[in-house]
Amino acid sequence: MERDTQGKLSIVATPIGNLEDITLRALRTLKEATVVFAEDTRVAAKLFARYEITTSVHRLDAEIEAKVAVEIVGRLEKGEHVAYITDAGTPGISDPGSRLVTHVREALPEIIIEAIAGPSAITALISIAGIDATRFTFIGFLPHKKGRQTALKEIAASEYPVVLYESPHRIIKLLEELVEHTPTSKVTLGRELTKMFEEVLKGTPAELLEMLMNNTNKQRGEFVGIVEPASL
Repeated sequence: MERDTQGKLSIVATPIGNLEDITLRALRTLKEATVVFAEDTRVAAKLFARYEITTSVHRLDAEIEAKVAVEIVGRLEKGEHVAYITDAGTPGISDPGSRLVTHVREALPEIIIEAIAGPSAITALISIAGIDATRFTFIGFLPHKKGRQTALKEIAASEYPVVLYESPHRIIKLLEELVEHTPTSKVTLGRELTKMFEEVLKGTPAELLEMLMNNTNKQRGEFVGIVEPASL
């Protein structure tokens, strides 16, 4: 394999569920890279097996991101092509990756850092939600405790749709909080996007809460939510 004379860091988006949702460019990049760093090597192994990618894979999750970033800088200085992937979607969006990129930019300001664009749960849900998304706010996961009430008040007061992530363990709690803070808002929930049991639900917080309480199967999977501005 021929190496670039200058190192390169590729930030590669990977499927959020359905393994067919990966670009030809992403596959080529992962095959051509000197080494791939992944949030979870076990998750990466499934993707690599599907597409016969034999590039070596090393772990880089949030806990060791700062430490491994130093190693990656060393590899880039040697002219290696390093690719980074997270478990699903685009790195750096409620996922590891941003600290890696920051460290590399500061240490090697002339290095090539390229985005291999692809899947994102945010844009996937917006595209099928039927809302005006000319402007929207993305806040990722709400804080579990400190700052949560402040964030909910900001959602309720927002003039634009607010996009957020939520886990199956806290989706009921979130809907109960939205009933309290912004009961007239329309909410779109995307569950298990691109997977076999993909489902999109829409209604007021109370309507969605009733749906999920009456069917525990609808509480499973990772959620993306869009909270529209409150109706007057």
